Parts: sequence; structure tokens; C-alpha cells
Amino acid sequence: MLQTTDLHAYYGKSHVLRGVSMHVEKGEIVSLVGRNGVGRSTLCKAVMGLVPPAGEVRFENQSIQGLPPHAIARRGLGYVPEDRAIFPGLTVGENLELGIKRKGQSGRWSYDEIYRRFPRLKEREETAAEVLSGGEQQMLTMARTLLGNPRCIIVDEPTEGLAPKVVEEIAMLLKQIAEEGMAVLLVEQKLGIALDISDRLYVMGEGRVVFDGSPKELQAAPEIRKEWLEV
Repeated sequence: MLQTTDLHAYYGKSHVLRGVSMHVEKGEIVSLVGRNGVGRSTLCKAVMGLVPPAGEVRFENQSIQGLPPHAIARRGLGYVPEDRAIFPGLTVGENLELGIKRKGQSGRWSYDEIYRRFPRLKEREETAAEVLSGGEQQMLTMARTLLGNPRCIIVDEPTEGLAPKVVEEIAMLLKQIAEEGMAVLLVEQKLGIALDISDRLYVMGEGRVVFDGSPKELQAAPEIRKEWLEV
């Protein structure tokens, strides 16, 4: 469903991605793990057109490289950024409305479905987004993205700074939407969560993929964890 081949990306003269090839299939959760600064978030931004990529990016067997971010989103690729990117002065309901790509659109995700999955957002519908807790803001960002009815979703560090109960809820949601057929590319700092919910993992180091395999294969590779993951 989503594939990168020999992907490179730069910030000025800084060569951040150095030939990353990876893929995500329908109904899979694939996690990108690694230390901070190895290029995981840059990979997400390159796929979404927020950072100019060199190499190949394909979604549902069609090239999306070079398209602007809004065109990529309209193809069916959703993005939950690390900074959440909510509009603080707008209410929860107004933030959600911005996730709808076309008036009168139909699809898997409706307001009723969103509020069923995120009952706290229904309770806070008229509340300004700026007063929400960190967990509520993360749920709002995910709900807004899902309202666009993506077929693949990229989620960057969704559990950062959140309470354990909220982390558990987000992990459960990601598992549920993958079981329903959505492809999920997850950037996650907490290795335990990635191992628990992922079908496959890519370990990134120095802008490259240094490991590609199942959670069991990564657990059986202490040398990879020691060199590329442990502090």
C-alpha cells in the first residue's frame, strides 16, 4: 500500500535520509523505531511531501513523489504529526470539521463513529482545543485525521508525554483500525509498545534502515538492540 525505495532527504546540506526502503501493507502496523535524530520523523514528512524527497514514494502502486501535501492527503494517506498541530483557538468540533476533505463525503469514518470511538471528544465538543489535556489533544488529532477517511495512516510519536492509561487506549485504537483493514506506519519511541502491537518493525540508525523484521526477530537480536536502540 505504501512503499519507499532508496529515499533520501536533506535539510540544507545535512543528509538526513540515506537510501531508506520500506513498505506497509493493508491491515499492517509497521513501526519505525530508533534513537532520536535518526530520521524517522523526516521519513514521515518526506512521504507526505513536507520535505522534498529524492528516490521513490508510492501509494497504492502510484507515485506520489513531488505532489503537494494536500494532494497526497486527498489520495487517502493520513498523517498525525508529532506536534499534533491542533488549532488552539478553535473548539474540538471545529478542529474535527477541518479533517473532512470534501463536503458531503461518505466513508468509514463519520462524526457518529468518531464520537463512539472517542466519547471524551463528544463531551468536549464545544471546548477550545487549547484547554484540552495532552491525551485529549492527541485523540483530537487522530480523530481529525480519521475523519478524512484515509486508507493508510502515518502516526508520529503518539504516546509521547502521555499517561499510561492514555497510551494503552491509543495502542488499542491502532490495533483496532489495523484489524479493520487500514495500514498504519507508526513512529514510536517506546519499544515495548512497538513490539506489542506491530506486525513488523524497521530499526533506523544514521538515516538508514539497519533492521527489518518481526517483533520476535528483533527480540532475538540483542546486538541490534544494543547498538541501535539502547541508551
